[in-house]
Amino acid sequence: MSQMHIDRLLETTIKRDASDLHLRVGRPPVLRISGHLRDLATKSLDPEDTMALMKAITPDRCQQELQETGSTDFGFAFTSADGSAKARFRVAAFRQKGTMAMVLRKIPYKLLTFDQLGLPKICAELCRRPRGLFLVTGPTGSGKTTSLASMVNYINENFDRHIITVEDPVEYYHDHKKSIISQREVGEGNDVPTFAEALRRALRQDPDVILVGEMRDLETISAAIRAAETGHLVFGTLHTTGCQGTINRVIDAFSADQQEQIRVQLSTTLLAVISQALVPRCDQDGVVAAYEFLVVTPAIANLIRENKTFRIDAFIQTGRKFGMQLLDDKLLELFQAGKISAEDAVDRARNPADLAERMGKKLDRPDTEKDTTPPTGTRGLK
Repeated sequence: MSQMHIDRLLETTIKRDASDLHLRVGRPPVLRISGHLRDLATKSLDPEDTMALMKAITPDRCQQELQETGSTDFGFAFTSADGSAKARFRVAAFRQKGTMAMVLRKIPYKLLTFDQLGLPKICAELCRRPRGLFLVTGPTGSGKTTSLASMVNYINENFDRHIITVEDPVEYYHDHKKSIISQREVGEGNDVPTFAEALRRALRQDPDVILVGEMRDLETISAAIRAAETGHLVFGTLHTTGCQGTINRVIDAFSADQQEQIRVQLSTTLLAVISQALVPRCDQDGVVAAYEFLVVTPAIANLIRENKTFRIDAFIQTGRKFGMQLLDDKLLELFQAGKISAEDAVDRARNPADLAERMGKKLDRPDTEKDTTPPTGTRGLK
């Protein structure tokens, strides 16, 4: 396999508007299109194929990490023969069953607007805030990075700010517009070794806005809350489902003797939580985002402070005038608009049985009341 071959695979990924390219031994290259896996009409890959494809695009330092740890992640810019940029890819290379495997996720150069993404209109107002914590959550592949990139781009186009992003790897590249953009890549041999170190240093770099690509450990979560407290607008991501669950996850990351203090800090710094999922469309090719959205009003802040987060869902349900909505309500709205199927709506619902009943469908499986993770591949609606 040559560089020309990987180029052809990437061209096909872009041409067919696939989100991911999977390379495994024993199967042809596979594209994920509108949420579904599709084999390319070519031969199955052998170990020499996947190794050559990996070496064609993987930097030496990442090949060294792959050899030492069995996996590596990096960003890769794909350009045409004349040198013009086509797309960026987030690459995960890893060993499995003793052979090389890769997943390449396409990151388009074009940044989408809030309207194109279907983000709540209040997001524009929240991006104007001088300080606070804004969390974007959801499972892997739910579009968190795209939503955050759009928010950063909105600030960049409209306000004079110093924006620092901390990512692993850097995915969307931002040009300087009204704002100054500093994008730091986390990892040994990159711009900064850890998220926590980047956040600690960021506070001395005159930031207005800080984006934390992943709040993956206690130190990073603490640093993000502290940055929001000290007068910065902080965006962060968590792999959680549901706004209520996200707040509980943040609090539970701390020891029992710290949790009361963290609840007070969150009640004063948290601006909003978006929990999102991508759903295949049934009316056309592609996917559509479904959002659960929480705006922290004084009433919500009081629930967080008094450890009554179990009541947050009820407040979201009655908070539409503030732009709030529950995920299941949005899924129902998309189903009624003919954009998604009943099966896909129920698969991603937090309360599948309740949503099926609201859609007038019968659910032929046990009721999983308020699932905390979205089930996959479930069918059985009548």
